[in-house]
Amino acid sequence: MTESLTKAIETLQRSRSMLEPVLASFEKRVAQFGADPRSAFWKDEEWQKRRYDILSRLFDKPDRQGGVSITDFGCGYGAFFDYLKDRPVMNDSRYIGIDMSAAMIEEAKANIIDPRASFQRHLIATETTDYTFVCGTYNMNLGADREEWANYVKASLEQLWSRTTKAMGFNMLRHDAPEQYRGLYYADGMEFVKFCNETLSSDVAYTDDRPLPDWTILIRR
Repeated sequence: MTESLTKAIETLQRSRSMLEPVLASFEKRVAQFGADPRSAFWKDEEWQKRRYDILSRLFDKPDRQGGVSITDFGCGYGAFFDYLKDRPVMNDSRYIGIDMSAAMIEEAKANIIDPRASFQRHLIATETTDYTFVCGTYNMNLGADREEWANYVKASLEQLWSRTTKAMGFNMLRHDAPEQYRGLYYADGMEFVKFCNETLSSDVAYTDDRPLPDWTILIRR
């Protein structure tokens, strides 16, 4: 393990108390709405699907026919697996959903009975996979200090990248989004492009996802 990765994991361990209010908020929502975009604070199912369409560009062309392993970090109730399950990319493929919320994991396990999918409650990726996806996972910080939150996100990304063999994609809310709400984290995409280039890989692609209030970063080995 590199010194940089060791520091990243230490940052993640220190971040647990900061994440507790976020966890409590998601637990409350999933108890209220179940397997529904509202549980993950998405505007609606259409916008959720648009985000998945964008992130799915991460798959290399040959891998779109299947035979890959996938980590979905912050999987919630498993909506991304539902999006992927009938597509060629899931032929002979394996999906691992990870979430810090026990209620979300329970909801995913109750609703998705498929041998290709497994769900785990963790704050890190515990297995190495070809592809890692992070959709909306870092958007809610409930007023946490911005610098501390950014450090947590970067540490999380570094840990996830250490468990990714091919490519990783993640999205976040734009710092210049026209509508901004309390409790959400709006990030400068160029700050994260710089971080990815300097810490993770030289192969980094950035997209502005308007009319969504997001940007997406795709990183390849």
